[in-house]
Parts: sequence; structure tokens; C-alpha cells
Amino acid sequence: MKSLKLRDQIAQLVVIPFSGQALNLKSKLDRDFINLVKKTHVGGLILVNVSQGHLVQRADPATVAGIVNRIQKYARVPLIVSGDLERGASMRFNDTTIFPHAMAFAAAHDPAAARYEGEITAREARAIGLQWVFYPVADVNNNPDNPIINIRSFGENPADVSEYVKAFIQGANQDPRHRLLTTAKHFPGHGDTSVDSHLNLATITGDKKRLSEVELVPFRAAIAAGVDSVMTAHIAVPALDSAETPATLSRAIITDLLRDELNFHGLVVTDALEMGGIAKGFGGGEAAVKALEAGADVLLMPTDPVEAIDAVYGAVKSGRITRERILQSVSRLLAAKARVGLGAQKLVNVKAIPKLVNTPEANARAQQIAERAVTLVKNERQLVPLRDAAKACFVVLKEGNASVQGQAFTQELQARVPAAKFMTLDSHMEDAELSSYEQQLQPCEALVVSAFASVAAYRGNVALGGGFPALVDRLIATRKPLVFVALGNPYLLRNFPGVSAYLTTFSTVPPSEIAAVRALIGVTAITGKLPITIPGLAQYGDGIQVPLAER
Repeated sequence: MKSLKLRDQIAQLVVIPFSGQALNLKSKLDRDFINLVKKTHVGGLILVNVSQGHLVQRADPATVAGIVNRIQKYARVPLIVSGDLERGASMRFNDTTIFPHAMAFAAAHDPAAARYEGEITAREARAIGLQWVFYPVADVNNNPDNPIINIRSFGENPADVSEYVKAFIQGANQDPRHRLLTTAKHFPGHGDTSVDSHLNLATITGDKKRLSEVELVPFRAAIAAGVDSVMTAHIAVPALDSAETPATLSRAIITDLLRDELNFHGLVVTDALEMGGIAKGFGGGEAAVKALEAGADVLLMPTDPVEAIDAVYGAVKSGRITRERILQSVSRLLAAKARVGLGAQKLVNVKAIPKLVNTPEANARAQQIAERAVTLVKNERQLVPLRDAAKACFVVLKEGNASVQGQAFTQELQARVPAAKFMTLDSHMEDAELSSYEQQLQPCEALVVSAFASVAAYRGNVALGGGFPALVDRLIATRKPLVFVALGNPYLLRNFPGVSAYLTTFSTVPPSEIAAVRALIGVTAITGKLPITIPGLAQYGDGIQVPLAER
């Protein structure tokens, strides 16, 4: 640290994004990226995926490892490389173990599974070249209208969320050979909101007592479990600070509450500073200065990294921020880099990746977790398991025409029930086209509608898209037995209370698609329980149990 000049010290606190796509030196974008490392001396990277609608282009592990090795060679101080990895490495990478979303673990009521996910995530991330994961989600999702947390949370019960948060952290720290920095997010709690902070500033309206008894409980558990970092939320908390001040920029929330009251001494990282909850109210440079003034250590994805560094440099030179304050954050970051061994080894062995990621054992365990999470909430006429799946018609409602959603579902269905009749529709279809498919369902004795509803940044809701809601209502109106399978958002029953049976997987990943088919046709038992309440329709802890012996 002493060898770094002031501007370089400030630059260490900045983390910039990269896509994981092969670098092209003919591209100005890639040249600028390299220069931020080589000349500006930023301190870290975050892997982000390139998205086209609902189609996410996940990165290749070996390609990313090669890019990271190349970029590390440009860095004067070893870079810390991060990623969200909220459902294991598969959130950002192809050919890695595919775990379901957080809420599925709570539905499966098995903290040991979350501990195992932490262990495998650490092994796979470190093999590829990542040392820091922005997970677990410590938000308590007690607002059914939350458009951005939803199944990313372990549920609505603070004690349960705490248990799973703690388990993941323990798993990630289990093997010292694959030490992974963990992050509890989004402080002081993003669960009780109905606004996506990617779009606008959200607000938590609870008083201090409510915050202490609900939102803060999982964060206390994370700190007690040794979490390495805490990510701030772009939300206002009027009980703690001004209604116009995001937690990310609030000294009362970061320093007074997190540091002093909760006694957290690790890294505080902002959520992405490019998000609407910050960017719409504050300039890039001013947001960076205010975040550091509030007590944050790491500036994640500022809209303009150089502008952010210049603004902080100017604030130090003017006396607005002290040099000691900068040194505090730099020392925390360098200590974190040392804990994961970056001082001794900053490059990864690309040839070793196939032995460490995507193992059959890990994938089998992930599939088992997905199967245990499947929850039967409603089951009129004992429709589930299906008595004769070959006589039912299966309708898959996927998000967007480019999405691969539903492929695992239909492949598993065809393998198990070759005579099954199915169709896959996408949310971009016009009403006339949907109606033509609807006509084909008239001869069916029973219907199974499997609907994907993903949590996605900048969308603002987790509802079915296009003409799907009207289509489902029309199918319900036929009075045919209808099983609705929610792949993702478990609250969809509120929109379609008239369905005969309701099954939910709490995740949109392929293992959850497979798990849904197996539960529907009686290959696996149904043992999941709701980790949330569906207002007016189902209570926390509900779940119709269907042992294999009864099938």
C-alpha cells in the first residue's frame, strides 16, 4: 500500500465489468478496458453476461480463465475478480454445476444443501479465476410484489434466511484450497420493496424495531458466520436516514449501523453504481465520493471509472475526504486479496478446470436439491401425480422466442412419456397465433401449463408476459382439469386462483424443469414446503406431501 500513489490507491477501490468474451485489441472498448487495468490501475473486475432479451450468453470457463490470466499480467497489484454467482457458477458460466435459485433450497428444507452449494461454488469459481462472489442474498422476501428479489431470497422467515445464509458462507470457507470471499446482500435489506432498484430508488418503510427484528437478522447471522463483505442496497430507509438518501450513500446506515452497531469490520461494497437507484439521482463522480464518505470501501461498476477516480482524488485534495479514510478502505481490500492468496498466486491453471468443475457428483446433488424443492400447493381432484400423462396436454409458456426455457422440460417428458402431447409457446406471439394453438387443446382431457417467470433486472415485475395471462384465464374457463406449474415466481397462483392444481419449483433452471416433470408423473416424491406466504391462498410452511409409497 505504501508503494501506491494516492490516485492508484483510489483506483484500487474501483471494480469494472468484463463480459468473458475473448478480447479483441482492434476494439476500442477492449483497449479501453485493458488500459483501465494497465494504466489506471483499477483494483478489480466483475464478470457480467451479455444478454439479448431473455437469452443470456454465458461465458466459457476456459475462455474466462485465459482472459483473467492475461489481464492479471497487466496489473501492478493483483486484481480481485468477482461475480454474482447466485446459483453457483452456472449463473455466469456454461459447463458448470447448475444449482437452483436460493428459494428452492429453503423449500427443500435442507441447510446442508446450501452448505454444499457454497463448497462447489468456491471450487468452481476459484478454478476459473474468480475469488469473490456477491452471494448469499440475505434479503427477507416478505413482499409478494417484489420485482427483483423474489426467488433470489431464501424466503420470508428471517430465521430461515439466516440459517441458509450462514450455511452457504460456511461451505464457501470449508476448503482452504478454494477459499472464496462471500458477500451478504443487499444491506440493510431489499425484500420488502415493490420497486426494482435497477430502475429507481426503492424504499423500506419499516421502523427501527421492525428492521431489527426482520431485515437485519440475516445480516447479523452472516457477520457472525464470518462473511467477508456486505453489499449495500440502493434503497432509502426513512427510519434511518433521509427518504432521498440511498443506503449506499448513507453514513447513518453504513458507518453508524453496519460498522458501529453491527460491528462489521470487513469490506463494504456498493451495488452497481450504474443502476437507476443511484444514477438517476447522482452524478457518477459525486456518487463515488458520497459512497466513500458514507463508509463504503469498494465502488462497483461506476458509470465512468475515470470520472469516479478523479472525483474522489479531488475530494481528498480539497480535504472533503481524508487520506486516512482512503487508506482504511485500501487496507481492507488488500487484506482480502491476501486472504485468497493473490499475493502468492494470481494466475490459474486452465488445464485443471475440467477436473474441478461440472462433476457428475455435483450435478447429481444439484438435481436432487431441485427435486426436493418441488412444492404442491393445491391439488383438487388429486390431479397430481397425473394418472395417465399420455392423455394430458402439456403447454410450456416461455419468456421470449430466443429463450431455451422449456427444452429440459420437454426432453424429460418425451423420455418418460413418449406419447405425451405438448406445445411450446413464447411471450412474443400475437393473440391470433396463441388462439390457433389454443384450438388444438380442445380434445385434451387435462391440461398442464408450465409457465416461466424469471427475476430480471430492469424489467420491473415478475409476471407472465404478452398474451399469456389471458390465455391461461381462457383455459381455466374451459373447466378442464388444469395443473399449473410455476417455474420461477411462486406467487403466480394469485393471478390464477382458479387452477385445479398448483405446483411450484422456485427456479427456472433446467434441473428444476426436470424435477417438475418427475413430480408430475410420479417418478419422485413431492416433499417441498412453502418458504413464503401466497396471500389469501397459502401459508408459510404449506405443502401437500406426496410420498412415493402413495403413487
